[in-house]
Amino acid sequence: MPFIGAAILLYNIPFSLLELAPMPKGATVSETLHKSTKYAQRADELGFNRFWLAEHHNMPGIICAATSILVGHIASKTDRIRVGSGGIMLPNHSPLVVAEQFGTLESLYPGRIDLGLGRAPGSDPITSRALNSDMSRAERFPQEVTELQTLLGPYNGTHPIRAIPGEDTNIPIWLLGSSLFSAQLAAQKGLPYVFAGHFAPRFLYDAIELYKREFKPSKVLDKPYIMLALPLVAADTDEEAQYLSTTSQQRVLALMRGSELWLQPPVDSMDGLWSEQERVQVENFLSLSVIGGHVSIRHKLEMIVKELGVDEFIFTNDLYDSEKRHRAIEILMELKR
Repeated sequence: MPFIGAAILLYNIPFSLLELAPMPKGATVSETLHKSTKYAQRADELGFNRFWLAEHHNMPGIICAATSILVGHIASKTDRIRVGSGGIMLPNHSPLVVAEQFGTLESLYPGRIDLGLGRAPGSDPITSRALNSDMSRAERFPQEVTELQTLLGPYNGTHPIRAIPGEDTNIPIWLLGSSLFSAQLAAQKGLPYVFAGHFAPRFLYDAIELYKREFKPSKVLDKPYIMLALPLVAADTDEEAQYLSTTSQQRVLALMRGSELWLQPPVDSMDGLWSEQERVQVENFLSLSVIGGHVSIRHKLEMIVKELGVDEFIFTNDLYDSEKRHRAIEILMELKR
């Protein structure tokens, strides 16, 4: 069945995927990473633009801590799709190490590597201190982004530290955020901006408006470029999608309770699993979710493009069943036909 309205509006909007390597309880790390690899390969076949991996630590159920290693693995198992970080949490790493790692990746897979950066720890405070005892690093995020740009750019003849490899690879740097801070910094630096609507929808409109208003053209971009991260639950019918969406609801509920984040099978009803207050909190967390069959998903994405003028979408897709997960991204690409 052709979706003509979607083709008109969505055909030129790139679709990308954000991966957290979700793990069901009882599965192994090897099994989980194998499934993530197969998922990336299917995305590559379907024509998705990017496949990014998020950095999280000390979270049972999310197998995405060694981000740069996973980026290299996925790049080696795919042919065309861009692979990158969504993101590297820069306060956990020295800019030089990031430049060397991603410079190596770009040298191995030229023209296919992206470097998304965030300033959050990607974990709880205790784990954050285990990763980096200097808790003021987040305050130096703007300076460290500048340092990374210098290390990944051409040698200026004066900088005392050089990233070898990394120097002059000019890897695309993206700033990720869920508040106004990164939106403003991306605008000041003329960098592309990704808003984390998949978990923090509150400042969506303000952040995008600020980024567009304060954007300064740079060597990287002559105009703003916005990618919006959204939770996806796509199925062949709206009813099936609503049923499958209970997996994400259970995971967010576990996150709010401080529990382990194992991927749970869907349930017929969340009644009895959460309180009324928790239901409201989970629904607010997931308020930008794209849930449904072709028509429902098309309508929501069209409305977002018309209202916000985003240039690209990147979707999380945490379904319990791998076949359903692959079917979800097939449905997305069917909107472009």
